[in-house]
Amino acid sequence: MGQRRPRSAGCLLLAIAAIVIVVVVALLLWYLLAGRLRLPGPKPPGPTRPSSQPATCPDVLMLSVPGTWESNSTDDPYNPTANPASLMLNVSNPIRAKFPNERVEVYTVPYVAQFSNPVAIPPDGQSSYNDSRSEGAKRATDKLAQTYARCPLTTYVLAGFSQGGVIVGDIAAQIGAGKGPVPEDLVLGATTIADGRRDVGDPGEAIEIGPTPPGVGAELALKGLNVPGITMTGPRGGFGKLADRTFTICAAGDLICDAPRQALSPGNILGSLNILVRAAGNPVHSLYNGYQVDGNGTTATEWTVNWASGLIENAPHPAHL
Repeated sequence: MGQRRPRSAGCLLLAIAAIVIVVVVALLLWYLLAGRLRLPGPKPPGPTRPSSQPATCPDVLMLSVPGTWESNSTDDPYNPTANPASLMLNVSNPIRAKFPNERVEVYTVPYVAQFSNPVAIPPDGQSSYNDSRSEGAKRATDKLAQTYARCPLTTYVLAGFSQGGVIVGDIAAQIGAGKGPVPEDLVLGATTIADGRRDVGDPGEAIEIGPTPPGVGAELALKGLNVPGITMTGPRGGFGKLADRTFTICAAGDLICDAPRQALSPGNILGSLNILVRAAGNPVHSLYNGYQVDGNGTTATEWTVNWASGLIENAPHPAHL
């Protein structure tokens, strides 16, 4: 009897160790399969600008980035049809109709645009937020870099909604810090609608259009949360040299951009994840096409169209070869 107790204790320790190993391996696999966030790094400075550019170059490139569930990886960037109800179509279509192609190239970034719930049972079969956002950021950045390399005098207008607003805001912050795919002086302006990294009160943040809700973007409310497929990156730290040209629109009660810190907490991971996943489909988040930003009844999308139109109308007319 005296010899069996140590053997039983040893077996118990081995069993516990085996369970720990299985849990660790399972967590590692979960993180690897869900994907990690891969954001584009700084771009090297380009060559000295010439006095003219090829005739095929537009005077202005308008980059439009749709929100979650409003695009896919194979969508046509010049005739997007992945989601006919995409909010950004209410911005890009009027701009495309108003200006000739040689004046403005309207490019809608095609990307997977999904947000998988990591705790859904059974799995929902969607791409993770990390993979989706990474793809959108890379495709948007690549388009800007490629255009600048071919058309060094083209200027830029950036706009995005929801997940696309996060992507546009990130790119604008990089450009404003001198680390983006195009020089700061070529960017006419940027606007984000329902930006998940929206911040208020700090120097260098975006200019608020319409009422200023007291909350912050979900990525700030959940700063530090890192579960498989979802990395909440916190505040950007301002838009640098683009701060005077960057605008943001957020409706009160939209948890994507107006999240009270007490409602989303990394200490309550499951509850916070459920709130975050539901927020993308909440009624407030889906009504920006009718959300009024001033006393004249101008909606968020109308304001963005008017803003972009003004920039394009007043943009330089570079010489062409």
